[in-house]
Amino acid sequence: MKQMWELTIQTDFSAAHQLRHYQGKCEHLHGHNWRVEITVRCRELDNRGIAVDFNDLKNAARQVMEKLDHTLLNELEIFAGQNPSAENVARYVHQELSQIVNTANNWVWRVCVHETPGCAAAYLEERDG
Repeated sequence: MKQMWELTIQTDFSAAHQLRHYQGKCEHLHGHNWRVEITVRCRELDNRGIAVDFNDLKNAARQVMEKLDHTLLNELEIFAGQNPSAENVARYVHQELSQIVNTANNWVWRVCVHETPGCAAAYLEERDG
């Protein structure tokens, strides 16, 4: 049996966006207070019995959120060729955070972005082994 730990933190940012080629209200400029849940998976605990220090994970998330906070997402280079939908924001956060957090032992598994209460999109990547 393989053992695995999951650690989850929540963070947030505020940003505006508009969805291109969307026939409805969301095509107009509007903003959200986005809530982001980040889950890291880990295969082993360190000698302290810790998978990933929550403070380290929060600091890494803060670095990524600072790039998004109080922006018009459509104006960011990453969204120049794609809609800044909740789905694409989740993938972006996952990819950026993975560059900071991932090691041989732990990795960003899932990022869930809540645009509004009750409306969320998640992006995850499976990892072998």
